[in-house]
Amino acid sequence: MAAAGSGPDLASSAYRTRFICVLFLVATFNFADRSVFAATAQTIKADLGLDDGQLGLLQGLVFASLYSVLGLPVGWLAERVNRVRIIAVSVGVWSTMTLLCGRVHSFPQIFLARAGVGVGEAGYMAPTNSLAADLFPPQRRATAMALIMLGSPAGSLLGALSGGWFAENGSWRDAFVAMAIPGLLLAIVVPLVLREPARGLVEGGQAAGVRAAGFMEVLRHIWATPALRWVMIAGTLAQFGMTAISQFMAPFLARTHQLAPGRAATVFGLISAASLTLGLLLGALGTDRAGRHDRRWSAWGPAIGLACAAPLYMLAFNQRTLSGTVILLLTAGMALLCYYGPALGMIQNMVGPRMRATAAAVYAVSYGLLGLGLGPTFAGYLSEGLARRSFAAGSFTAGSFAELCRGGRAAAGAPSDLVQACARASAEGLQGSLTAIMVVFLLAALAFLLAARTYRDDIHLRCTP
Repeated sequence: MAAAGSGPDLASSAYRTRFICVLFLVATFNFADRSVFAATAQTIKADLGLDDGQLGLLQGLVFASLYSVLGLPVGWLAERVNRVRIIAVSVGVWSTMTLLCGRVHSFPQIFLARAGVGVGEAGYMAPTNSLAADLFPPQRRATAMALIMLGSPAGSLLGALSGGWFAENGSWRDAFVAMAIPGLLLAIVVPLVLREPARGLVEGGQAAGVRAAGFMEVLRHIWATPALRWVMIAGTLAQFGMTAISQFMAPFLARTHQLAPGRAATVFGLISAASLTLGLLLGALGTDRAGRHDRRWSAWGPAIGLACAAPLYMLAFNQRTLSGTVILLLTAGMALLCYYGPALGMIQNMVGPRMRATAAAVYAVSYGLLGLGLGPTFAGYLSEGLARRSFAAGSFTAGSFAELCRGGRAAAGAPSDLVQACARASAEGLQGSLTAIMVVFLLAALAFLLAARTYRDDIHLRCTP
């Protein structure tokens, strides 16, 4: 690899376009590896005999704990070593562990494989944020990150469609293999086409010879910057609800609207791709444009979107018709995702060039452990508890939900009344769980409003390089 700043003109529009395209592909397979699990979750649950609590754990804390904790040392490294190489290694590790997810036969095995995926993905976000901040000026950072993160709807759709197709026409295990192989190839491509820019390139490269900020120095800066604290809190709360919904949407559609796993995965993928795309673009482009008149729109826009998302999701989870549910889920998802790009841009705008990767890593720990981790885990265990309560309140009294509805459904050959009781309890449990979680979006909207109060002043108080 060429040295930092050598080769092509890294400040040129041509290189910036190349950078966005390559990182878009990385984001695509980053989210495809997550989406394929969400799309096949109902099939995995039945095949391995899991309950919703275990399913939520696999999609939440098992993945997010190492993803979050390792983000801090990765952020520290990204302030000091080649960030392009970090991303390439990261892609290789998570793709390898995704491959292993398709070869498991028990809960402990898939537990370890999912944890390994989290280890790999820990090396992606912090160096990506830091590189984008070096290549794009402050007024374009939210848009740049949103264009990169358009890989998330592409990946969500790719993973969901692949997972649904393999679940119905082959094996859910093959879907993980199909998602892993392109990622392994991409790990080779990344260091061949991207270069490491000078630190603070768009600011004239004045940070290139400056000491990287220490971890405690970054924490003190975050604590001393009110808007920065509130943005991180808001993003974490939004991530909590968003991940819970995304990881359980396909099972919700399958249970509540009696869809086959393949069709549920397809509908989930289309909803996710459309809402993510529209929400990311609306949030980033809209707030960047409005921010030319008042910087506080970077926080006001996400607050409005989150405040609208909560009631829309509550209506969606309690609709009787599939068409009404799909329309409401699409609209709610678009409103929700308005927060994503602006939050990343605001964080980078309130820190200096030699603490950007660490600040992104601190944010990743927060939204990863508390958002990605606790969101699906909480939703899964709450769903399981509500399902057991619903089953116990029904007319079938010959045993408990855990005993008679292993994997959320009755055993083959069970009486029809037991089959119906298991299906009803499983659907009502998840429906109630997802509805209850919506309160976090209102709290996230409030946190963004609190960030807006001091955001204009806090941009000017950021640390020097």
